[in-house]
Amino acid sequence: MNRDSNSYTFLFATVMVLVVASTLAFTASSLKSLQADNVRKEKMQNILSTIGIETDREQAETLYKKYINVTLALDHMGNPDDKVDAFQIKLNNEIKKPVEEQRFPVYKAVVENISYYIIPLRGSGLWDAIWGYIALKSDINTIQGAVFDHKGETAGLGAEITQQWFMDRFKDEKVFDDSGKLVGINVSKTNNDPKDTDKDDHEVDAISGATITGDGVTDMIKERLAHYIPYFEKEKNAVATIN
Repeated sequence: MNRDSNSYTFLFATVMVLVVASTLAFTASSLKSLQADNVRKEKMQNILSTIGIETDREQAETLYKKYINVTLALDHMGNPDDKVDAFQIKLNNEIKKPVEEQRFPVYKAVVENISYYIIPLRGSGLWDAIWGYIALKSDINTIQGAVFDHKGETAGLGAEITQQWFMDRFKDEKVFDDSGKLVGINVSKTNNDPKDTDKDDHEVDAISGATITGDGVTDMIKERLAHYIPYFEKEKNAVATIN
C-alpha cells in the first residue's frame, strides 16, 4: 500500500485509535479495583477523623475495625435494617428516594470507653454537592468532630469548609437546645462569637465571602440529623432504662 496515500493515512489513524482506546480501557479496568479500595479507605479515614483518630490510608482499615464497633442502616422510624450494609450506602443516590424508602447509616465508635455516634451528611453548596460526617458524643447532643468536603466550591471561599480550622469550630457545639429540640448548627456571618468560645449558642463563625456554602452546611447538618431523631430517642430511652 502506498504510504503517501489518503487510504494508508486513514487506516493508520484508525489502527492507532483502536490501540490507544484498548490500552486505556485495559488500564482503567485494571485500576478499577484499586481505585475502589482507595475510596473505601478514604471513607474510613473521614469517619475516624470525626472522633479524633488520624491515620494514613494504609492503617485506616485496621483502626476502623478497632474503633467502629457497630454499623447500622436505619429506616425512617429509627429501626435497623439488617438486610442493608450501612457502609455501602451512597447518600447521593439514597437522598433521591422517598424518605420511607431511604436508609440512614450510623456508625457507633468507642474510644477509651467513650461512645460516639457518627452520622454521614450530604447537601448542596453554591455550585454543587457538599458532604461530610459529624460525630456526636454519648449524650447524643455534643459534637465531637466534623469533616466536610465538596465537589466544586470556589477556592479560597466555599472550598474553605475542608480546612481544619473551620471544621474545628464545630467541636463541642450542641445540636439540640435545652428543651430537646433539634436546632443544628448555624454557620452565621452575624455570629458575635468569632472565636467560637460559646458552645451553647448553636452557631459557628461563617467563612467570609462564602455565605451560600455556609448556609448549605447549616441546612445539611439539620436536615440529615432530623432523620435520626427516632433512633436517638430509642438510644436515650435504652440508656435511661439501664440507669
